[in-house]
Amino acid sequence: MKYAIYGAGSLGIVLSAYLSKSGERFDIIDRNIKSVQALNENGAKVVGTVEFTSPVHAILDVEVKNKYDIIILMTKQIGNKEIIKKASTFLSENGVICTCQNGLPESDVAEVIGADRTFGCAIGWGATRLDYGVSELTSAPERESMTFSFGSLSGEQNEYFNELARIFSIMGNVQVENNFIGARFAKLLINSAFSGMSAVLGATFGQVAQDKRSRKVVQLIIKECIDVAKSANIKIEPMQGKDIVKLLDYKNPLKKWFAFQIIPIAIKKHKLLKASMLQDLEKGVPCEIDYINGIICKLGKKYNVPTPYNDRVVEIVHKIENKELKPEFQNIELF
Repeated sequence: MKYAIYGAGSLGIVLSAYLSKSGERFDIIDRNIKSVQALNENGAKVVGTVEFTSPVHAILDVEVKNKYDIIILMTKQIGNKEIIKKASTFLSENGVICTCQNGLPESDVAEVIGADRTFGCAIGWGATRLDYGVSELTSAPERESMTFSFGSLSGEQNEYFNELARIFSIMGNVQVENNFIGARFAKLLINSAFSGMSAVLGATFGQVAQDKRSRKVVQLIIKECIDVAKSANIKIEPMQGKDIVKLLDYKNPLKKWFAFQIIPIAIKKHKLLKASMLQDLEKGVPCEIDYINGIICKLGKKYNVPTPYNDRVVEIVHKIENKELKPEFQNIELF
């Protein structure tokens, strides 16, 4: 099958490099001419916990002439409906889109091409784009840390499903999720807690978890996410073999104390990760806060579950976008 990766950001560069290194043939589609030029001239370069460069073929989205059986969508969610509509024009007659974006983006894809052609993947590793075509892998490079929680919105497992599972398995472990929304929510919970606070505090996941003040906020954000999921009748699936709810939910002071102590241990393999939202804020561009913590806030209102800490994260990040605040650790005082 002919496939393309749409979006050469931090994660798209890393995945492309791994796939190319293994001998895969595919196209990278991007909207930025400097990104396309760098990838074609210098290859996809990965630094950080591993270091290598792989040659790739990149093309601007306005110059795409091919039709693809599979498009792996790795763009930001901002402007998602327009991006999905454009991506759909690159598909073959029965072609599919697999979104690897944060949040719960599958419904947006399904609105354009139908649920039966919509797949999703929650990526369990992190990276930071350093330059056009250059990305720092910040998660541990072992396969068990570089996970892909993969599923079909319709529940169907067909030849496209199998091909996507094969592609992702080249880089890391693939967990096929029957309860895909539950798997998505597990990643959303982690993003809301650690990416949200990383953006607010200008810090890595490890720094957020280590400081006891920010760890307390992380714990409260996680609790809000779990309570919202329960009210929405969503069963949160384990992530990278860890049952998040069993480890981090609490109903008494002892369990709350235990959950607080293990947060740095649980995030240890991703301690160097710097949220993509923070990367955006540092570049002075809008980030995906409304599609991450904002989703929890929206669901909280729908199911009458208070989400004051997620609300505050959204509020602070919007103030940073508006230049009223900076992403710095003293923002912890705002909680």
